[in-house]
Amino acid sequence: MALSSRLTPQQRRAALEQLSRDRLTSLSDHFGLDVGDRRVIQNHVNAIVRSQSVDFGVLLGLLKREELQAICGALGLDQAGREKEVLVQRILGGSGESDSSSGKSQKNGNGAAAQMAPDLPATGKLTVDQLERYLWSAADILRGSIDSSDYKNFIFGLLFLKRISDVFEEEAEKLIAEGHPPEVAWEDKDEHQFFVPKPARWSEIQKVATNIGEALNKACAKLEEQNSTLDGILAGIDFNDERKLGDTKNRDTVLSRLVQHFSKVSLRNSSLAEPDMLGRAYEYLIEKFADDAGKKGGEFYTPKKVVELIVELLRPTEDMRICDPTCGSGGMLIECANYVKRHGGSPRKLSLHGQEKNLGTWAIAKMNMLLHGLSDHRIEKGDTIRSPKLVDASGLLLYDRVIANPPFSLDEWGVEVAEADAHGRFRFGVPPKTKGDLAFVQHMVAILNGERGQLGVVMPHGVLFRGGSEAEIRKGFLQEDLIEAVIGLPSNLFYGTGIPAAVLVMSRAKPAERRGKMLFINASAEFEEGKAQNYLRDQDVKKIATTFHAFKDVERYARVVSVEEIERNDFNLNISRYVDTAEEVATVDVAEAVRTLRQLEAERAAAEAKMNGFLKELGYA
Repeated sequence: MALSSRLTPQQRRAALEQLSRDRLTSLSDHFGLDVGDRRVIQNHVNAIVRSQSVDFGVLLGLLKREELQAICGALGLDQAGREKEVLVQRILGGSGESDSSSGKSQKNGNGAAAQMAPDLPATGKLTVDQLERYLWSAADILRGSIDSSDYKNFIFGLLFLKRISDVFEEEAEKLIAEGHPPEVAWEDKDEHQFFVPKPARWSEIQKVATNIGEALNKACAKLEEQNSTLDGILAGIDFNDERKLGDTKNRDTVLSRLVQHFSKVSLRNSSLAEPDMLGRAYEYLIEKFADDAGKKGGEFYTPKKVVELIVELLRPTEDMRICDPTCGSGGMLIECANYVKRHGGSPRKLSLHGQEKNLGTWAIAKMNMLLHGLSDHRIEKGDTIRSPKLVDASGLLLYDRVIANPPFSLDEWGVEVAEADAHGRFRFGVPPKTKGDLAFVQHMVAILNGERGQLGVVMPHGVLFRGGSEAEIRKGFLQEDLIEAVIGLPSNLFYGTGIPAAVLVMSRAKPAERRGKMLFINASAEFEEGKAQNYLRDQDVKKIATTFHAFKDVERYARVVSVEEIERNDFNLNISRYVDTAEEVATVDVAEAVRTLRQLEAERAAAEAKMNGFLKELGYA
């Protein structure tokens, strides 16, 4: 019996009514439902409740943690717990023994209920949705035994190994079919984009029954030895880590299940319904892991709509060189490639560069690029401020677009190197020791191409108005006419912090009509509210981007301001100084109001006299 059938239609309806219209619309689209007028929330609720094709367990799996918690509250259930699967099982109310065709359940190694992977087609090609849910279900094998912020590395590592191996085998079989000798097809390194030595081939990994972690570590090392472009990508993953995976017996049990799980799906190009779907599924996993990790997720992931917004502001084209100096998992660079593709360009003509300090996150970014088929990339390891690696013989590399979400107000950011910086990046001033925000912005300005360079960066609001050296740095930016726009975002958008942020757009090549001016946009009220986090919607991104590109005043939303006016305000960029968001107060005509008051008093006196007359006639007065 499917767990979802244990919920009555009334319970399903009550659960769905906790969701926003945007979420319900996405669910209706996901399940291909005809809802009539899409603006009416109840139409979506009715369509989902009445549909025979909607598996409610699958539907719940598509929701965010805070949405599931809201549903638990509406159904009178305990809302505690960070693991989404626990909340899903609680809502479904079953023991975890579902026979749903798209989401079977089993007991994991700790005895807890876990969602099995959705059934994959015996023939035909994998869809994006099937692949995403299958890959995410791999996390159930690890969930409960190690922290969610750690198990992403094991999942990503096995996914990468399987993909590399499957494509290698596909290429070898094609070579043989074309008449090449097997020894050439399987052993000639020049015939493959990535050469996979025998110990790293999935068919060999499947044969290992004991000491699986050691075998996987050796497979990763051999793969990197044979492919210089993969150097370091897998080295940071220790499949033999006793602290995270337990003793040898437990490691073998867990890793054997993971290998079996990935063995059930082919990741060859010929098995995928769309050429770039593996990269899309990988992005989906990164977002899911960030959501699961909560605060820690902010270390490697920027919410998708924020990324889309900045890319829409910058409008990259296929001939550009683009950099993210604090690239995390590479999402901003990937979105630049997606934007170019959506607008008819070739993402493979982009040069995408980045630098990332965290080695584990650096590896994820490298995998992300490769799985998206973006070969012309350069992702360096290291601290961007203390040791910039994107350089050549002449110094810092210059870029047409620079995009970033640096860590907010970073303490110990590298003030000791800034005062004698070999690259002259801090000519506007040295930021405070405990506030590294404007150090990153100055680095980004320093690497802008002078002919068409433009940057977009997420910053805390403090950089707009704080005094001291930060005020001097702002003054320098404005005197050189570098700032094009300041855009205030809603609060609580980002993992790990609830403070509101702003996007700074800066340019070395402002159009003539924008020189000596900048645009302030107050988009703080443009969002969808969530339980634990707020979200930008498509319409919010479109409104902000359209307003920026129009560069015109919009009442109580945006205003073009001269640098002279800002100078009169001591170079303070606080948005509320320039965009009045207060509702207009109607002007009161005092004389007319007094006349109305006197008329009402006279009417009241007449009514009172009439009432007293009636009372007198009745003998009450």
